[in-house]
Amino acid sequence: MEGTQKYLQVLWLLLLLSVPIVLWIMPSTFFDNTGVEVCPSKIIFGVECLGCGMTRAVMHLHHFEFAEAFYYNILSFGFYPFLICLWSMWVVRAMIRLDYVNLSNSKVNFFRRIHEKAKSGYGLPLN
Repeated sequence: MEGTQKYLQVLWLLLLLSVPIVLWIMPSTFFDNTGVEVCPSKIIFGVECLGCGMTRAVMHLHHFEFAEAFYYNILSFGFYPFLICLWSMWVVRAMIRLDYVNLSNSKVNFFRRIHEKAKSGYGLPLN
């Protein structure tokens, strides 16, 4: 990996690692009662969709406030673990591309495949 590409990959990893910290520093009520409607379903049809309240619910889950998360959107209890898995996958991929983690010698084929895909860029151009 060359200079600029490595620099961008390090920035990406630092951004990924800072997101949960920044969300913990922010108050859990940061997104509550903003008065701004962004849901197209609610704006156009006046009906809440299954995702309405998800941002607020995930923020409350992030702060371990389960009752508030349940109040805003019960589906967040399935969506939040998905976000954690996605975030973890991105962190591991960035660490593999920076050679901080090496899974190529793993005895588990699944981990070797993750290493190969991360190094190849998942089909994305590496420049």
